[in-house]
Amino acid sequence: MTKKKNTESIVKDIKRKTRRKFSAEEKISIVLEGLKGEESVSGICRREGIAPALYYRWSKDFLEAGKKRLMGDTLREANTGEIKELCGENSQLKETVAELLLQNRVLKKSTNGLG
Repeated sequence: MTKKKNTESIVKDIKRKTRRKFSAEEKISIVLEGLKGEESVSGICRREGIAPALYYRWSKDFLEAGKKRLMGDTLREANTGEIKELCGENSQLKETVAELLLQNRVLKKSTNGLG
């Protein structure tokens, strides 16, 4: 029974390590560390627990984003706060339109009943 339990814990550890999510800040930090050249890319990847191919993909994305920015492309994705704010504003506008449509229908019915 202890052997089975030990095997299960090893599998859980492996799953935990393979499902790690890196924030944008962590990715940038890792890529910059590799670009400095003070430590080998393979050493950085080993320490961070990532495949070298993943490091090079992040590096390529990082450099492409910098290239676009330097070429004057200032388009960026909205952050979470902006999205929430816009969703709230959108909901309010939808409610206002619905109220106006309802008032419009009531007025049409009342004028049709008079004429």
